[in-house]
Amino acid sequence: MLSARPIATRPGFEISAVACRSDHTRWSPPEVRGDYRVVLVRRGRFRRQAAGAAVDLDTSLAYLGTPGEEESFAHPAGGDHCTSISVTPTLWRSLAGDGNGPSAGTVYVDPPLDLAHRRMLAAARSGDVDYAVTEELLALLAAAVARTVPGHTRAAGSSARDRALVAVAREAITDEHPASATLFSLAGLLGVSPYRLSRAFPRELGVSVTHYRHRVRIGRALDRLEAGEASLSVLAADLGYADQAHLTRTLRRHLGHTPTALRRLLDPANGTRLS
Repeated sequence: MLSARPIATRPGFEISAVACRSDHTRWSPPEVRGDYRVVLVRRGRFRRQAAGAAVDLDTSLAYLGTPGEEESFAHPAGGDHCTSISVTPTLWRSLAGDGNGPSAGTVYVDPPLDLAHRRMLAAARSGDVDYAVTEELLALLAAAVARTVPGHTRAAGSSARDRALVAVAREAITDEHPASATLFSLAGLLGVSPYRLSRAFPRELGVSVTHYRHRVRIGRALDRLEAGEASLSVLAADLGYADQAHLTRTLRRHLGHTPTALRRLLDPANGTRLS
């Protein structure tokens, strides 16, 4: 069952919260849409097939849809909750330039892009669609365009084998499989050498497997801060950081802000833009 709830709508864009409660391994019937879309996963994961290629999507990997593109979906791992951003060709061209569609159907959601997504949703909760939401939306779209228009293509050398290997590794890391505790044990779980696994991530996502693991933990930290987590020492311990200082250093390095500042930035009552 698929449901979509509008979050913010204006003539140039529509932001919706989409929830899918399906649990099926088969592909849905093909569908074609006429808009540009950026779809970011908040919880869960699913599969998308377009242009003859299938990709596994979760909180670390968003997809970009283009007008006239045929796509199908499958949900072998259960349901998911996503933010779907639909924009008109005019708005897309204002950011990407005339005739510039995305060069890849997916975009890696690094910590800054994850924070931009959350900031947009926080702005939507404030109710100021015409300024706060629009400003955060444009910042998010500009980041997505910078990663996907020609000239910002996926790392060279990626292959179907890399894509399959990285997809399974991502799932193990996201699900906190015991074997994901170290690179060697994760490689053993997947039946490949540590070197093979460490080479596949940069070719497929443009970041190392270590960087990807940091990204997953930072996402969990943002979830807790967004929910108003009071104890940073408890948060650090729960996420596997050595101590609160280690957590603070990590967030500052990846996002440029301390946990306390991030909690304030994710408060819908705070309309301050990121510098």
